Amino acid sequence: MSDAKKAIAEGSTFLGIEFGSTRIKAVLTDKEYNSLASGSFSWENKLVDGIWTYGLDDIKEGVRACYKGLKEDVKNKYGEDLTTVGAMGVSAMMHGYMAFDKDGKLLVPFRTWRNTITEEASDKLTEALGFHIPQRWSIAHLYQAILNKEEHVGKIDFFTTLAGYIHLLLTGEKVLGIGDASGMFPIDSKTCDYNAGMLDTFDNLSEVKSAGIKIRDILPKVLCAGERAGVLTKEGALFLDPEGTLKEGVSVCPPEGDAGTGMVATNSVAKRTGNISAGTSVFSMVVLEHDLSKAYPELDIVTTPSGEQVAMVHCNNCTSDLNAWVSLFREFAKTFGQDISDDELYGGLYKKAMEGDPDCGGLLAYNYFSGESITGFNEGRPLFVRKPDDAFNLSNFMRTHLYTALGALKLGNDILIKEEKVKVDFFFGQGGFFKVRGAGDKVMAAALGTTIKLMETAGEGGPWGQAILAGYMMQKEEGESLEKYLSDKVFTNVSVETCEPEEKDVKGFDEFIKNYSAGLAVEKAAVESLR
Repeated sequence: MSDAKKAIAEGSTFLGIEFGSTRIKAVLTDKEYNSLASGSFSWENKLVDGIWTYGLDDIKEGVRACYKGLKEDVKNKYGEDLTTVGAMGVSAMMHGYMAFDKDGKLLVPFRTWRNTITEEASDKLTEALGFHIPQRWSIAHLYQAILNKEEHVGKIDFFTTLAGYIHLLLTGEKVLGIGDASGMFPIDSKTCDYNAGMLDTFDNLSEVKSAGIKIRDILPKVLCAGERAGVLTKEGALFLDPEGTLKEGVSVCPPEGDAGTGMVATNSVAKRTGNISAGTSVFSMVVLEHDLSKAYPELDIVTTPSGEQVAMVHCNNCTSDLNAWVSLFREFAKTFGQDISDDELYGGLYKKAMEGDPDCGGLLAYNYFSGESITGFNEGRPLFVRKPDDAFNLSNFMRTHLYTALGALKLGNDILIKEEKVKVDFFFGQGGFFKVRGAGDKVMAAALGTTIKLMETAGEGGPWGQAILAGYMMQKEEGESLEKYLSDKVFTNVSVETCEPEEKDVKGFDEFIKNYSAGLAVEKAAVESLR
């Protein structure tokens, strides 16, 4: 019997499931975190009545289909039925708003991180708390609902994130990992819990008092990496695996956000380490050595899964508009009888972009599928513009769309690095933006003017990172930190590719950003004219 087959038969494996923006994915690993099998389910958010959302049925059916794919992969590869695992955990795209009544009924459709409908709440809470509260945070959604006098507010018994909701279905526990919790309400890293003073301030806001809300009563309990977060119940096992093969009793680690799993999957939980996740959205994270001098609307303060402070630059838009243009080229090719695979299409177009001028030949684009808080947009309008004498060709066109995917990220990081003088030795990258080597990594290095490193797991890090957190809960030694566990037991022999920024590309991206910043008025006019 092979080692992998034996591990599966004995249940000495770890399972991570992550709800990404475009895909739900499950990864099964052995105790050394070698990937044994996987399953996935593709999905898309929908704009319903002006709200970006995923339907409850899509959430439930999606994770079941994903898990079924994992089971089938295990059976096909090893001839074994997947009946149990050593430990498991769930992660998901961070923030957003899922509010439930005392009977567990979802009161309003899931409001995702992509929505930019809470500007008033964000501004008022930032002023009241003296701490930047982004529009996508759960507390901003709750307070906006209170300000709007929405009927459902009086019925709220509990609210949480998507990861917290799935964890509740699996275990019956109303808990959340501290990294994901830091996208619900500000965290005090010293106590590893919600900031007590800010909780009091929120409860004392006049509108909150009038609504009869007590914030401590409706938030999930905060847990740190390594803590136990319940076990898979009989109902939870049947929810995930309606065929009844999966057994109850599996230990479950705290549910985390995709930012936390990204940090874990790239070994970026130590101070002065940074990581970037780039896909439908894009965000960078740097573990801080000290507090920032003040609050910035472009910078969010969240935490690692262990509770260390992290400065995050989160942008709602990254590859959606880029993917739309690639789909257009796919349609063009099919019109002339050419059936090109995704790998060939993306690889060819991304590499073509690298032949373009470092400043994109003057071309300009905005990839705002949805609103972008960093640049002050509550609605999205993808836009491509050029002057008659710009160098308009395919290479510059594609390079422009790779550049603009990182435009807002560049603006936020310039504040962090140039104004706050935050030190970061390099960034680890993960996500679909980096799948074509020599393109995504090269553009990111030019955008941030720093070294970009990619691991073997760069394209699929999230669910693998959550499997590591499940394993850490089970295998850590007494007093062993997550940072030490990752360095000593997980990333001891991992292949890393390094991309250094080239001076001409850095200068070219800086020139593009000057045009990008100056042209924001054009994008604003496009939003207004197409309302």
